[in-house]
Amino acid sequence: MYFTDRGIEELAHRRGEEEVTFEWLADQLRTFVDLNPEFEIPVERLATWLARLDDNDDE
Repeated sequence: MYFTDRGIEELAHRRGEEEVTFEWLADQLRTFVDLNPEFEIPVERLATWLARLDDNDDE
């Protein structure tokens, strides 16, 4: 188990029943980066990964 799993587990526990839009998620990620600019690159990578989940792996 990775250290980050604790945060992911907390997120699932506290907000797992909620429905959110990707627009809402994007706004939250922007706010997080505004408050924590040192995390800009990891957040960018996560957002790009989420955006491309449906892309074919044969590229």
